[in-house]
Amino acid sequence: MARHAFCRLVIAGVVTVSGFIGLAQAAPNVAVTNRIDICHGYSCAFRSRLDLGPNDAKRFASILASGKASPQAERAAIAKAVSYFETRSQQVTGVRDQPKSEFGASKVRGQMDCVDESTNTNSLLRYLEARGLLKYHKVEAKTSRGFLLDGRYPHWTAVIRAPDGVKWVVDSWYAPMGGAPDIIPLSDWKVRGVLESGALD
Repeated sequence: MARHAFCRLVIAGVVTVSGFIGLAQAAPNVAVTNRIDICHGYSCAFRSRLDLGPNDAKRFASILASGKASPQAERAAIAKAVSYFETRSQQVTGVRDQPKSEFGASKVRGQMDCVDESTNTNSLLRYLEARGLLKYHKVEAKTSRGFLLDGRYPHWTAVIRAPDGVKWVVDSWYAPMGGAPDIIPLSDWKVRGVLESGALD
């Protein structure tokens, strides 16, 4: 089956896509939860409940502890946390998501477009932040690039902000489930075409 090299455009328009932004953006005073609803099937058509237990909490704490030396080290640790999180997500979806978005995979359980990926990654980042595991970075609202009229397909990502104010994307769409996400400056990510994957700093 042919594979799209871009994040699937929701036919109903950007309003449909933006309707999912709030799924993973917890309010500051929301109680800490161990439950994350994993979006899949493109544009969060399906949600599978992932309950993160004490062993998961210990694993995330251990992973993020390896990043305490510097913001750069913490970003590398975040990449490892995303990889572990996606491995756990596969256990509840029952499917290993392929990289990018496959043509015709809309409403296919387990497959994820950039809306699913960015929502899930944002949920993880807020889970980590709520537990005080992020020493250097703050979780920002998801963002997008491309709007067709500029010749680029819409593409969404999770975002973190470093102590110096620089925003970094945590974009897990390019790698297969469990692979390392792209973590690059938002300013670099914004100008790229959807075919262009970044690299860890």
